[in-house]
Amino acid sequence: MNMEINPTEVAAAVTQADTNVSAASALIGDPSKFGRVDQDGTVYVLTPSGEKAVGSYPGKIPEEALAYFVRKFEVVASEVALLAARIKSGAMVPSDAAEAVIKLRQSVANLNGVGDLATLAMSVEQIPDLIENHRAAYQERKEIESAVREAKRASALLAKEKLVTEAESLALSESWKVTSERLKVLLDEWKAAPRLDKATDSELWKRFSSSRNKFDKRRRTHFAALESVQREVATAKEEIVKQAQGLANSKEWLPTANKFKTLMDAWKATGRGKPSVDAKLWAQFKEAQDQFFAAKNTDLDKRQVTMAANLAKREELIVKFEELLPITDLNTAKKNFRTLMEQWQRIGMTERSKRAALDTRLSRVEDEIHTLTEEQNRRTDPTAIARANDVVQGLIDAIAGYEAQAAKSEAAGNSAKAKVAREAAEARKAWLTEAQKGLADFKN
Repeated sequence: MNMEINPTEVAAAVTQADTNVSAASALIGDPSKFGRVDQDGTVYVLTPSGEKAVGSYPGKIPEEALAYFVRKFEVVASEVALLAARIKSGAMVPSDAAEAVIKLRQSVANLNGVGDLATLAMSVEQIPDLIENHRAAYQERKEIESAVREAKRASALLAKEKLVTEAESLALSESWKVTSERLKVLLDEWKAAPRLDKATDSELWKRFSSSRNKFDKRRRTHFAALESVQREVATAKEEIVKQAQGLANSKEWLPTANKFKTLMDAWKATGRGKPSVDAKLWAQFKEAQDQFFAAKNTDLDKRQVTMAANLAKREELIVKFEELLPITDLNTAKKNFRTLMEQWQRIGMTERSKRAALDTRLSRVEDEIHTLTEEQNRRTDPTAIARANDVVQGLIDAIAGYEAQAAKSEAAGNSAKAKVAREAAEARKAWLTEAQKGLADFKN
């Protein structure tokens, strides 16, 4: 039978049924009022039309046999009472109740029990009127249940649509870990949510599942690409580590320090790899780098003592260089400078920052010798002397030519032309004086 049963109301109906059964038992009172047990053990029930044998219970005393058939009566009476209670509560479909009445009629008609069969049969016949009287209550109950079901369905639909909407909003997320965890929560909430009709559930699940699959596919693609990049990064960093390890024992301090800087720049340029692999390779790189710089610093500490002594030597020697100034005898100064320079160059490494000032003082002496040497070379250069002689002789010849031209023009009575020639001769005489001074400098 198709029955919508509210547990609270059924419990109430059962309670009512129990009350009716108790009433039926009370109606029986003394079992002998409705039945008896013959000497042969046959049990009879008393009816308006006379006695009717209902059976026997071999091996039992009369009271036990009678009680057994009384209980059979009470079971059917309980069914009648329960049916009536369910009809009154509106928990039973009228058509199902009508079918139940037909069955109860048959049960009562065929009942082999001891009790008020006539009253029980009358009770069954009163139920059809009870069904009609409570048909409206049943319909009202059905409408309420329908409204409740619809409200529950609407609530479930709203909840699942909310889950689907959120899942769809996360399909393009790139917060891989957070979104993965959130989608797991949404899936658990989906499983816990009430079911809808098959078509609606299927359509919503299709959207929900599609969003999850879309995100999962993007996540897998992302991490596959990331893994490929991480492998490339690991390969590049392994090569950097290999080079660093090859430099760890180098004693070429400055070039190797620069190479480590280049390797560090290359390390940064490779980008991020898998954290665990990056950490392992970085530890190897750092170990090689620390080994080199620890050795470099140890060597530097040793050299600091030597460089301090070398600085003192240079400070003492620079004074001797400066004593060469001012230079009165270039050749002697150059000889002494070379001697001092040989000593200067034999002095070992000096701290660069402190040597710079000494180099500047040395440069002043060296520049002075260089300037004087250039001047001396200029004055003793045969080619330059020859050019100076040619200039002087050329001017002498030009002056003689202009003076001869002036004399000739005067003899011819051309005083204007003679004047121009004399002026040209006088100008070249001034030039000749300067040229002769320059020639004298070469000779000195």
